[in-house]
Amino acid sequence: MSAEYATFGLAPAMRAGGVLANGDYQVHRDFVDFIVDGRPLLFQLSDLDAVSPLAADIPPAIFTHHVKSLLLEAEAPLAEGRYIIYGCPECEGLECGAVTAVIEHTGDDGDDYVWRDFAWQTEEHADLELNGYHGIGPFRFRGAAYRAALGQLLADPVAPAARRRVLLIGARVAVLAKLAAALRTIGIGADITQDATGVPPEELRAYGAVAFGRAVEERQRDAVRREFERAGADVAYVDGLAPIIPLLVAQIESALDRGPEEQRRLTRLVAADGEAGLEVTSTCRVRITAYRLDRLYRTHVHEVFDDVLEPGRHRVPLDPRATKGESFLVARATGGVLVAPMAR
Repeated sequence: MSAEYATFGLAPAMRAGGVLANGDYQVHRDFVDFIVDGRPLLFQLSDLDAVSPLAADIPPAIFTHHVKSLLLEAEAPLAEGRYIIYGCPECEGLECGAVTAVIEHTGDDGDDYVWRDFAWQTEEHADLELNGYHGIGPFRFRGAAYRAALGQLLADPVAPAARRRVLLIGARVAVLAKLAAALRTIGIGADITQDATGVPPEELRAYGAVAFGRAVEERQRDAVRREFERAGADVAYVDGLAPIIPLLVAQIESALDRGPEEQRRLTRLVAADGEAGLEVTSTCRVRITAYRLDRLYRTHVHEVFDDVLEPGRHRVPLDPRATKGESFLVARATGGVLVAPMAR
């Protein structure tokens, strides 16, 4: 085993939910990711749709147990001293598959921690030869830094799921009701109002985003922003592009992702002149969906791209039939989503 040390850290992360083009729903999950040598460990694995056990929406007692397990203060949940590093974002079943690793003490004084023998596991025992992540790890962490990072979670747990609330403001009540229902289905709380005046500051601070419909006047938007500023609430503001529910959900999910750019896979999306411009930071699958409104304001949906992209900038030509008139693109990669209107 190499004597070299890796750095260990933690950072907030998000698995973006959404209403997919085929009508399926993808659940929103906030979690704490592991940062190894300055980069999310999840990015070093295959293009994996997964979350760590340190999720914001699990009961505090279970969250604490997971932290103590990683500190080796609780028994390993799997055979052969293996711990779940990433699991299914939709459920907790091992049968869906999980990334596991052996965690153990090492060093002359047993103060260091080592993560080794990473594997994809779907049953009680891991088959390293068949399902091992060869070339990933082992990672050796200095005990003091490792304990300090995880110990901070015990002293100051992850932000409560209340921040996954969105305030919806608009003129079309039917659209707002459908949007609120879609957001709640994927795990994001949503409330509808026309006026934030008089709302207690602690309630305003519980929101992570405010979404405005296209018909909301600038005067009304300014009044809402002033109320949130007075409450000291740090929220993201979303200007709804069109009354298309999957598109609005994607806009809100994008706004809720407040993590640093270097910890995202998908960092850029522009749409103009019949093509999409994308930038990704690690190898991942990217799916692009085009939404457009025709002259009768009917919605048309087209899946225009689905492929694995290498890190860097990419230009993707688009079918003119999918982007004529008033149209918008939604790009999804593992864990994140971006939205852009088609410029003319």
